[in-house]
Formats: sequence, C-alpha cells, structure tokens
Amino acid sequence: MTFSPAMPQRAWEEIGSQLRDLASSSAWWLGDWLLFGENAYSGRYREAVGRTGLDYQTLRNYAWVARRFEQHRRRDALSFAHHAEVARLARPEQDYWLRRAEEQRWSRNELRRQLRAGLAEQHGPAAEAAAPEEPAAPAEAADEEATLRIALPKPDLDRLLEVAAACGLSLNDWAAHVLQSAVNARPELPATLAEPRTGLAEPGSAEPRSA
Repeated sequence: MTFSPAMPQRAWEEIGSQLRDLASSSAWWLGDWLLFGENAYSGRYREAVGRTGLDYQTLRNYAWVARRFEQHRRRDALSFAHHAEVARLARPEQDYWLRRAEEQRWSRNELRRQLRAGLAEQHGPAAEAAAPEEPAAPAEAADEEATLRIALPKPDLDRLLEVAAACGLSLNDWAAHVLQSAVNARPELPATLAEPRTGLAEPGSAEPRSA
C-alpha cells in the first residue's frame, strides 16, 4: 500500500481500523473454510490445503476457534483475537467475558488481563489448569492417534498454560502443534542417539549383553 504524504491522521487511523476488521474477518473465513473441508472431503482435504500454499497448522488454529463459536455467537464488535482469548472456556463463560469486553470496549490485551484476574480471584493461581480443554479434532481416516502423558513441575505447567492461552489454544492443541512442528522440521539426532545399539540389556542389568 502507498499513502499520500498529505493524508490526515484521522484518515490514516480509519484505514487501520478497516484493515483490522478485514484481518479479523479473514481469520473467521479461513477457519470456516477449513471446517467445511474437514466435513465435506474427509481425508482428502489436508492435501487440498497443501495445494493452496496456506499453512496448515495456522489454519488449524483458526478452525479451532471457529469450531468453538457458531456464527450466531460471534460478536461483530469484537475481533477474532478476542474470541480466541476465551475459546477454551465453557460457553456461559465465553458469553460473559465477550459481553463485558464489548460493553467496556476492551482491547484483546485488556480482555486477557481481566480474564486472568477474574479466574485467579475465583479459583486461585491454578485456575487456568482447571479450564476446560478443547476436545481433540477427529482424526483423519489415514492417521492414527496416540496419547502422550508428560509430568511437569507446577510452575512450568502454569507457564505453558499462559503461552497456549496467548495463542488462543488449549494446552493440548498447543502442545500437539509444537510437537508436530518439530516432527515436520525433522531435526538431526545427536550421534549418540542416532547410532544403533549393539546389544540389549537384560532386565535389571546395567550392562548390555555382548552381540
């Protein structure tokens, strides 16, 4: 975009508002588009998404929020990012916080601050850990899913919950996204891990058997 040096500040601000609305709308559109593809084309849609050149994981983030808010529950006065902030909550809580954000004209960051303060006041610092998680998306026909359990110190868990919430994701979806990104990057294994073992350890034995 190019702009006239003589453009009044008010006009420049108005353009920014229009671009903001367009960006928010496009996130909803892309999320709805991916949800339709999931339902209409089953296991073939992911390959089709790849041909569009769009980032699949980013679209999955959009789709997750779109799935949490049917069209009649989306508030035109608030951005997609506002909805993403509360997407992990139960429906009544989503509606409560979005209504307050609309009435008070909160920015996304202010909504986040108010939400965290409200949850901490009601439930204590561990409130986010009790927030409902987004159910896992249906697996594609050709994919297999497995459950991974990870034990973390409580401070680390709280930090990860904050990071996931900042991305508009449940902790489960955020962790899956990070792990999938690592798989796609295919990092090289250290030589000590990449080399095959020459023997198998007996149960209870500290040393491998001779080959």
